[in-house]
Amino acid sequence: MVEALSKKLPFDGYEKIAPQELEVFAYEYVGKRAEVVIETEEFSAVCPFSGLPDYGTLRIRYVPDKVCIELRSLKYYLLSYRTVGIYQEHAAQRILGDLVACSQPVEMTVELEYKVRGGIKTVVTVSYPEEVE
Repeated sequence: MVEALSKKLPFDGYEKIAPQELEVFAYEYVGKRAEVVIETEEFSAVCPFSGLPDYGTLRIRYVPDKVCIELRSLKYYLLSYRTVGIYQEHAAQRILGDLVACSQPVEMTVELEYKVRGGIKTVVTVSYPEEVE
């Protein structure tokens, strides 16, 4: 019985995350501020401790500069996380970094809200540019 508690399912490492899937298209209104909000309730990765799946809602808010993120490519990028063992806090930072690298927005916020696990709800929010106090 106790052996079952130490069981660990196999999972992939960060090398399976696919930022090369991300594509952009030209933003025709450069200089005009617009906030783009993208949300999906289908984000999935696995716990790097147990290998059990984690599910969450991902919200991306950004102000484009010269390009916008192409949504089909974003879906393929997010699907690459499905078998990756990554902590929620690290996933939020990695997603922000990859999206900023591909789109160079004026500003961006990524919020990753995991489903309740063990009675605890967690939400991780990261921003670019990073707010300095």
